[in-house]
Amino acid sequence: MEEPTVVILCGGTGTRLREHTEYIPKPLVQIGGMPVLVHIMKHYAHYGFKKFILCLGYKGEMIKDYFIKHEWLLNDFTLVQNKIIKHTKTDDDFSITFVDTGQKTN
Repeated sequence: MEEPTVVILCGGTGTRLREHTEYIPKPLVQIGGMPVLVHIMKHYAHYGFKKFILCLGYKGEMIKDYFIKHEWLLNDFTLVQNKIIKHTKTDDDFSITFVDTGQKTN
């Protein structure tokens, strides 16, 4: 049986949080030192859902960048011929597909 996939809509402009979302997308607003998006993903992972599709729009490149750097920041690694060899394992064994749905998608 294929693992279920969780789809999270991350494309809104976050107008009601404008003081925070002027420079970062709403899913990356920090709560307790961690982006709200990561809190949501960890909640799903607690119940066994670890495969995600993130539908990106407003400042979506920052969400992609966060997860690329997140991997580097949380692990010791060796870089050999542009390949990363991790030496530590985080508890976040998410599978994430990033989909750009456009800036104006409803």
